[in-house]
Amino acid sequence: MKRALLLLAGVCTGTAFAQGSGVPGRSAPEFRIEGNINKPTQLPADPAKLKLPDGYRVDVAARDLGNARMLAVGADGAVYVTRRSEADVLLLKDADGDGRYEVRRVVASRPDMHGIAIDGSTAYLMTASEIFTAPVMANGDLGPLTQIVGGLPAAGQHPNRTLGVGPDGMIYASVGSTCNACVETSPFNATMMQISKDGKQRKIHASGLRNTIGFDWNPRDGQLWGMDHGIDWLGDEAQPEELNRIEQGKRYGWPYIYADGRRNPQDVPPNGLTMEDWDRMSERMVAGYTAHAAPMQMAFNRGTGFARDTQGDAFVALRGSWNRSDPKGYEVVRIRFDASGRPGAIEPFLTGFLTRAPGGEAGWTGRPTGLAFAPDGSMLVSDSENGVLYRVRYEGNDRPSAELARPVMPMTPPPAGPIAMARPETQTSGRLTVSSPAFTANALLAPRFSDYHEKASPPLAWSGAPEGTRSFAILVDDPDAASVKPVAHWVAWNIPATSTSLPEGLPGTPQLATPKMMRQGANQAGYTGWYGPRPPIGDRPHRYHVQVFALDTQLATIPGASREQLLQDMRGHVIAKGEIVGRYAQPRAPAKP
Repeated sequence: MKRALLLLAGVCTGTAFAQGSGVPGRSAPEFRIEGNINKPTQLPADPAKLKLPDGYRVDVAARDLGNARMLAVGADGAVYVTRRSEADVLLLKDADGDGRYEVRRVVASRPDMHGIAIDGSTAYLMTASEIFTAPVMANGDLGPLTQIVGGLPAAGQHPNRTLGVGPDGMIYASVGSTCNACVETSPFNATMMQISKDGKQRKIHASGLRNTIGFDWNPRDGQLWGMDHGIDWLGDEAQPEELNRIEQGKRYGWPYIYADGRRNPQDVPPNGLTMEDWDRMSERMVAGYTAHAAPMQMAFNRGTGFARDTQGDAFVALRGSWNRSDPKGYEVVRIRFDASGRPGAIEPFLTGFLTRAPGGEAGWTGRPTGLAFAPDGSMLVSDSENGVLYRVRYEGNDRPSAELARPVMPMTPPPAGPIAMARPETQTSGRLTVSSPAFTANALLAPRFSDYHEKASPPLAWSGAPEGTRSFAILVDDPDAASVKPVAHWVAWNIPATSTSLPEGLPGTPQLATPKMMRQGANQAGYTGWYGPRPPIGDRPHRYHVQVFALDTQLATIPGASREQLLQDMRGHVIAKGEIVGRYAQPRAPAKP
C-alpha cells in the first residue's frame, strides 16, 4: 500500500474566499484541507472472501478478461464487456448453461472504447469523443460500426464516458469534466447530453455533473437517476458521492456547490456571481454516500431473480477510493426505492473486496466497475483490474412473480408558440430600432455566427429606449424549425440601461463581466449564451428574429433560466421592443478542420 499526505490549502483569507461566501470584503476563517493518497495493494481475486446478505451467493462467471469495465446484456443472455485498455468489446456466452461464460470473442474495437448499451437489435458504443452504432447479429456478433456522433469535447481527467437509451427513445450520454474543479472551455463538459438515435439532434439534458458514469431509469416512473463522482482534495469525508435525480434543464452545482449546499473553498463563480447565486441555480443531491468511493455502473433491478423487496431498487458498483486515508468503496451498494419512486437508504450489498492485514495494511481483491442484470435476474459484476466477471444469484423463494415493465415515455416536444415579440408577456406600444453592423434586415448571416463554424454572437445596436428604461433583454428565436417552434438561440437580460450595443463574440458565461451584470439563460442546446444558427443541411434559409426589449426594472431571474421563465418574469415590465431579422442556410456540410 502506498500512502501520502498533501497539505493542499493552509490559510485562506480576504476577498477571494469572501466572494465565495457571498459576502464581498468580509475576511474568511482559516481552514486546512488535508488530501490523502492511499493506494491499497492489489491482491489476487478471492471469491471466498466476498460477502452478501442471507440467501444470496456469488460465483465466478469468467476469468482472464483483462480491463473489463462496462457491461451490457442482450435479450438472449449474451454479455458484452467494454475493455478500455484493450480498446475493444468482448462478447461472452454461456453455451452449456452452467453459469460460466466459456465462449468469448472480440466483436468491436476502437480506441478509448468504454460506454455500451443494447437497444433491441442495435448496440450503441461510446469512446471519449465518438458514439457508434452497430447491428447485433443473430450469433451475437456486432456488425460494422457506424459513427453517429463525433467531436465530443475534450475528455481530460474523465475519459470514461458512458451512455444509455432512455424510455423516450433518446440516447443519454454522460460527458464528464476535464478536471477536478474548474471552468470548462466547452459547455458540454460536466453534463448529461441527450442525443437522437441518428445523432443529428443533441442538447444538454442537465449540467453541473462532474462525472456521472453510472445512471439508469427507475422502472416505476421512468425518472433518470445517477451517481456523480465528488470533487477530490477536500479531505477524507468530502465530497460525498452524490445520488441525483437528473432532470431536464437542471444544474447540479459543480464546480462550486456540492452535497447539501456546501461550498468548494478552492474556487469562486465568475463575473460577480456569488456562491448564493450558484446555489440558487443548482439542485441539491438527494442522497450521499462515502466520499471518494468512485461510483461506476448503475442498474435498477426490474427482474424476478432477486428477493421481492429488492425489485425496483438500484445497485451501483463502487470501484474504490484513492484520495482518502482510510480506503472505502470496493463494493456494490443497494439503493432502496419505495413504490412511489423515492430513494431511501444506500447500503452495502456485495462486500469483501477490501481486506486488511493484521498490521492494518489495506489491500483489495477486486475493483467492481461494471454492473448489469442478466435475463434470468442474476446480477453480473465486472472487476476491471483482476479481469473477473462475478455472477450474484438469489437462492430464496420470496421472489416477485413478474418483471417490472420497462417505462415508456414518448418524447413530447415543447408546444409550438409565437416568437417573443408576439407573446402576450411582451405587449407594449413602445418601439426600439434594432440594427447590426454585421448584417442588414433579412440579409444572410455570415458563417462565423453559425453553430457550424465559429459560433460567434453577432454585434447588435439599438436606440429609442423610452424614459424609465432600467435594463434590456434579448431573445433570438428561429420559427422555421421542423419540430420545436421557435428554437431559442439566445436568452439574455439585465443588460444595463446605459448600454445601446453589444460587441461580436460574447462569452457564454451565465453572467458577464462586460456589460457588467448581464445575465444569460439556457438556449435550445441547453447551455448559456449564444447558440449559433444550425438549420439542417440543405434546408432553405431559416429566419432568426433578434428581439430587444426595454424593461422598467432589473430582473431577479437567476442565470441559466429558460426562455419561458424569462418571458414570465418580463410580463408587465416591457415598455418598448424592436427586432432585426437575419437569415441563415447551410447548403452543404462544412469542411472538417
